[in-house]
Amino acid sequence: MLAEAVNVLAASDSVSGSLGAVAYGLAAIGPGIGVGIIFGQGVQAIARQPELTNVIRQNMLLGFALTEALALIGFVVPFVHK
Repeated sequence: MLAEAVNVLAASDSVSGSLGAVAYGLAAIGPGIGVGIIFGQGVQAIARQPELTNVIRQNMLLGFALTEALALIGFVVPFVHK
C-alpha cells in the first residue's frame, strides 16, 4: 500500500509546461480586482464631491501604481523561483 503511494507521488513529479504563466495568471487576479475597485470608488467619490477632484485623482493614481506593483511582483516571482 505504501509502495503504491510512493509510486503515484513519483509519477506526479513529472509536471511539465509553463507553470510560470499559470502562476502569473493567478497572481494577476488580485491586482485586477484591486484596480477595478480603485477606479470605481474614485469615480463615485468624484461624483459625490467634485470640488476634490484633484485630490481624489491623485490618490487613485497612487493606489493604482501600488496595485500594479503587486502585479509586476507576481510576474517576476515565478521566474525567479524555478
